[in-house]
Amino acid sequence: MYTLLSGLYKYVFQKDEYCILILGLDNAGKTTFLEQSKTRFSKNYKGMSLSKITTTVVGTVDVGKARLVFWDLGGQEELQSLWDKYYAECHGVIYVIDSTDEERLSESKRAFEKMVTSEALDGVPILVLANKQDVETCLSIPDIKTAFSDCTAKIGRRDCLTQACSALTGKGVREGIEWMVKCVVRNVHRPPRRRDIT
Repeated sequence: MYTLLSGLYKYVFQKDEYCILILGLDNAGKTTFLEQSKTRFSKNYKGMSLSKITTTVVGTVDVGKARLVFWDLGGQEELQSLWDKYYAECHGVIYVIDSTDEERLSESKRAFEKMVTSEALDGVPILVLANKQDVETCLSIPDIKTAFSDCTAKIGRRDCLTQACSALTGKGVREGIEWMVKCVVRNVHRPPRRRDIT
């Protein structure tokens, strides 16, 4: 009887928790993406004032039986050296690219390459968001895939998707989050943490 009640309690009052890192260069739109995610998936969330944003922002979103805990890490060059401190604990990575900033595309690619080759991220799904697609002069998805083409072999056999997004308008946000949820839930190499629903 206890086992039955314990199982029922876990089913009703616990969620599988997954840590998702949001990475990318500064001004790529990481925090705007996180704010749009919270707005779309949290019923009563009103949004954060963009003037109050710090270098690292944490946010939580519930999608079905999964709870995603986002760590939006600063993208300035001096902060990128801290990214790897979070790799062992994470279940997925969302890498945001500013597709209007062609001048910094090679810098973004270097940061991506360094991140994707870390052994601590083996098997972790990666969602690459080509952000700011609402701007007419932005780079297209094929342009970005071409620029990052020599990273393909380093991505390996993990789940990886490059997707158009506008964090400002919200276009592509829901689709990206739903894709990530499917990937982390089926990834047996990184089991979720169990948390009581609060």
